[in-house]
Amino acid sequence: MTTKALPIALVLAAALAGASALAQKPAMVRVRGTIQSVNGQTLNVKTRDGAAVTVKLADKAPIHTVVRKSLADVKQGLFVGITAMPQPDGTQKAVEIHIFPEALRGTGEGYRPWDLMPNSSMTNANVESEVMSAAGEKLVLKYKDGEKTFIVPQNVAVVMFAPGSAADLKPGAKIFVVAAKKLPDGTLQAPGITVGSNGVDPPM
Repeated sequence: MTTKALPIALVLAAALAGASALAQKPAMVRVRGTIQSVNGQTLNVKTRDGAAVTVKLADKAPIHTVVRKSLADVKQGLFVGITAMPQPDGTQKAVEIHIFPEALRGTGEGYRPWDLMPNSSMTNANVESEVMSAAGEKLVLKYKDGEKTFIVPQNVAVVMFAPGSAADLKPGAKIFVVAAKKLPDGTLQAPGITVGSNGVDPPM
């Protein structure tokens, strides 16, 4: 190998090593579904598209549930998450709002594409202001890299996270896992889980 070819070979080797590391990195999977059965920390789940998956809770994985709230509970200064659809005027139309308790403030802060429905987005941020408009209530959410304006219809689903327990994880309950890790055996390891209770399901 010539001296000139050596740096190129080193670059290619580094690139292949990086690609190999990425290939070995566990895939992260979002899970929405219904619990079919429970065996200790292991849940058999039917996803919203009908697939059967096995979800294992990580050690000390936090369990949250959701309680029903109203638009009147969404106030300036709260930290919230909003799933929304883009509007022609550049605003976002809220599909659902989930309120974070103070202990969870800052969770997932920012704006990103979301998969609740095609073209939807998720914004976790602080409620900067709220005003009424002809189209409904208007919320401005501000996060560290920017802000987004949301039109919020009166019938929007609003929930708040609350502490849950293993007793909430039972057949028939709806669950949501934001980032499960796909293990080599095909099961999904959940670092935390949100489960519906008392007729209120995770809307996100």
